[in-house]
Order: sequence, then structure tokens, then C-alpha cells
Amino acid sequence: MFRLLALEERGVLTPGHVRLAASSAGRSVRTVQRWLQTAREEGRTARRSRPRFTVTDEVHARLALWCGNAAAVHRELLAQARASADDSVDGGAGGEPAAGTGSGGGVAVPSLATFQRAVRRDLNAGQRAALKGGERARRAHDVHLARPVKWRNACWEGDHKHLPVEVELDGRAVRPWVTWFIDCARNAITGAAVTPHQPSRDAVLAALRIALSRDEPGGPYGLIGGLPELVRVDRGKEFLCVTVTRALGALAVPVQDLPARRPELKGTVENLNHCVVDMFLVAQPGYLHAPAATTGPRPRRGDLDGLLSFAEFTARLLDWVRWWNTEHRPKPLGGRTPLQAWQDDPTPIEDVPPALLRSFTLEDAGGDKVLSTKGVYWRGRYYVGPWMHGMDGTRVRVRFVPHHDHEIEVFDATTGAHLGPAHLANAATAAQRAALRRAKDAQRRTMVRALASADRQRRYGAVTGPGRPEPLAALTATEAEEQLAAAAGPGSALAKRALPDLIPPREAPASWARPIRRSRPVAPGASTDAGPSAPGAADAPDGGGALDGADEEEAEEEGGRV
Repeated sequence: MFRLLALEERGVLTPGHVRLAASSAGRSVRTVQRWLQTAREEGRTARRSRPRFTVTDEVHARLALWCGNAAAVHRELLAQARASADDSVDGGAGGEPAAGTGSGGGVAVPSLATFQRAVRRDLNAGQRAALKGGERARRAHDVHLARPVKWRNACWEGDHKHLPVEVELDGRAVRPWVTWFIDCARNAITGAAVTPHQPSRDAVLAALRIALSRDEPGGPYGLIGGLPELVRVDRGKEFLCVTVTRALGALAVPVQDLPARRPELKGTVENLNHCVVDMFLVAQPGYLHAPAATTGPRPRRGDLDGLLSFAEFTARLLDWVRWWNTEHRPKPLGGRTPLQAWQDDPTPIEDVPPALLRSFTLEDAGGDKVLSTKGVYWRGRYYVGPWMHGMDGTRVRVRFVPHHDHEIEVFDATTGAHLGPAHLANAATAAQRAALRRAKDAQRRTMVRALASADRQRRYGAVTGPGRPEPLAALTATEAEEQLAAAAGPGSALAKRALPDLIPPREAPASWARPIRRSRPVAPGASTDAGPSAPGAADAPDGGGALDGADEEEAEEEGGRV
């Protein structure tokens, strides 16, 4: 319209111009003429905006409070509109307003369908997902740029993956972890290490050592490897530890620390983590996410029947790595395998000398050691090797793989030359280690049973109205006294034992007054002579009669009170 108005101001507007504009816009000539008339009279060339409900910041905040429940927010807006209408009516009289009597976004509260349509129009899919699932759900709708494809060994990405599968190790089921590195340009796995528990820096060093060294053609990695120009990780403490950064820094390889919880920044290794599940683990015994035939909770595995051993699972996983590198044909590689794409790349490969690889991928123990006739003393234990004969008194340095205390690598402290490996002297046998492990497991089970038997959570009855719930635990008076006595501790037991009659009384001193012994009353008609056979007659002083049992007890009590 601005072009037609400009032609009209210059006085050169013709019906041909109007017909051409109408044909290009897909409108009739009459419609374009009406638009021109409106522009002349009202001075506007755009469509007149009609008042409609929009999602304001207040409505957006309410949607966030209700986790995206538009119907609940609509009910709140209607209730607020009714309250405002009742306050504005004098004397409190007035009918109940309709759905369009409130205010929201500058206009009346619309119907529920209009309100939901406004939410869909004013909030995009990511914002609506964030109302229910938060920031993680919103990121699923973000658009990410693809990194430019470079050359081989230009960049590697490393990551850990907790595999959703159970394997058997030492008589129990464990979920293994895999630590691996992948070349971003050719999708080739350069190195991997498997651990039955959460990996530490030793797993990173093992996978890195395999990735830097190139195997024989028949190995799982083929001739893939060498020295990369950059390694990307995602703030994993195992990748950023001093040992790993020092090992890569000695080879002039920088480590790029990506922001946490941003998997899209290392999409190559994240895609590998998904592929190993969908292409390998789903067909293995012990897969944890297999579809169930029932709707009940998935039963926990109680036996080890059908599970693969850890060694067999590791062998299968390495076979899959070999298949990925030598047989799998990803679509981005144009029908080639990662190994073929790697070999077709003319970029030179920089190999690491084995001596440097052995030295810089191990952690230094720090300080020099003196080799004695007992071997090398490190961390309170001796390590020996067959190459140590005749080298008594040599100053050496110790390097080791973290958490692998059974073996160390020994280097000459003066020249830095590698002397050889050393193994732990007087190492425990396999039977001893198994017995120790069984004893620890028994203690753990005892602790678990003790914690399970303890009532750590107080249970209350259900309520149907506002009020304090009543506790469900019912105790008898005897049980309550026993629990109170147990809670009082050992001091209460000692207090109970401290009774007055706990220590028998001693003989009273001779200066104390003795109780008066009264004679037993004689029954009518009974003889008053006490024969020699009468018990106690000879012991009665002053011709008094003997005391019966009740009198004796009474006398003892009186004597004790004197």
C-alpha cells in the first residue's frame, strides 16, 4: 500500500497499477481500492487490531505456579473477576458475572477455549514445556548448530556411560560403566575401558592410553589413534583431575571443559552413548529396560541365572566396538565405515613414542626411592621385580595407575629411563581375598537388616478434614516402659541395681540397744514347761519362751531399725 500511496501523491497512479498490485497480492481490485480509501481517510495501511486476550506476565506467573494447568488459572481469573464485580456493586447486590466480566491482558476474561488458544499462541512450545518439565524440558525444543566437520584427530570427545545391563561378577550382579573416546570427524572409537563400578581417573587413563596408541589391524580399534589436537569433556572430575590434565598437558593437548548439563555441546559421544544401547545392549541378557509383559512393578533380579560374566560381557562390548569401527556405515560418512573414512583422510598422524606413553599416562608417586634388597618400598609395602637383581642402592622414581596397587612402574631417578614393572610382594591369595570379601558382605547384610528392622518413619492415620493426624503405632504400658528403660541408657540400669539391701547389713555393735524379746503367749490348757525337745527352749534367756517365725522376723526388722 505504501507504494500505491506514493504513486498517488506523485499523481502517476493508474488503474493498471491497482490491478497489478491486486493480482500480486491475490486480492480483487475492489479490495485494493477499499484499502486505498481507508489509507486516505484513517492514515493506516495495516489491518485494524482487535482487542483480544493475551498472556501477560501475571498470567504467565500463574501458569508457572500451576505447572501449565490452564484450566486452573482460568478458574482463578474468573474468581478474581467475580470478587471485583461484587465489590463494585453497592450494597453487595448484583448477579454473578459471565465469563467475560473479569480482566486479563487488558480485556475481559475469555472462555476457557479462548484462554487455551491464547496460551498456545503467545507461548511457544519450549515455554509451554518449561511450565511442566522445567529447564530440561525446554531445552528439548532448542535448535542447535552443528559443528563444522574437520580432519581426523582434530578433536576427540570423552565421556562415561552407565550401561543399563546387569552382569555377574564374584557372585553378584553389577551394572558396568564404559569410558571411551571418539574422533568427532570420522566417528571412530579410539579407546575404551570398562569398569564394574563408577569409574575414576584410572579408567580415564586406561582408555586414553589405548586411544593414543594404535593397535594391530586385528584389534578392536584397528590402526585408529594417535595424538589429538583437542579433547572435549563435560566437567567430569575424573577427566579434569590433575593426573589426566598433566598427562595430556605434557603432550601439549588442551582439555576443553564444557559447561555442565549441556550434552548438545558434545553430540558425537552422546550419540555413541545412545547407539550402544539401541544397537547392542537391547539384545544382551540382563538388559534392564526390556519391555515387561505385566503392568506391575519390575521385579528385582534375585538370582544370577542367564547373566553374562563380566569378562564375557567385556569381550562382547569390544567386539561391538570393532564392528562399529570396521563394519558400521554411518550416514554422515557417505556409506563408508569409520576405519575407511579414517584411512581416506590424508591428514598426518602424530604417534606417541611408547616410552613417553608409559611415562606420561601414569601418576607420579613423588620423591625418589632407594631400591634395597627387599625391593622398592612404597605406601608401607614392598614391590619386587625380576630385573632388580644387582641394583641395590639405585635411586628410582615410582609411577602407578591410580587404584591399581598390585603393580607399579619403576624409572631411574637420574636418567628417567624405564627400568621395569614391580609387583606387590607377599600378595594375598585369591582365596584370602574372597574370604575377606565374604566377611565384609556379611557385615553389610547385618547392618542392612538392622536398619530395616528399625522403625525410622512414624506412620499416621489418614484424615478427611483439617486436623492433626493420629499416630498409628499402638504400645502397651509394658512395651512403653521397656522402650523408656532402653532409651535411658546404661545409667538407668545401674540406678536400679543400687538398692539399699544390695549389701547385707553387718553385725550391730555391742553398745547398741537390743530389741526386747517377748515371750510367746500360752494357749489355754497348754503346758508351760518347755521340755528339752522343744526347739529353741534352751536358747531362751531368763526362762523366756522361744520366738516363732513371725516374732523372729519382727525382731530382725526392729534390730535393723535401731
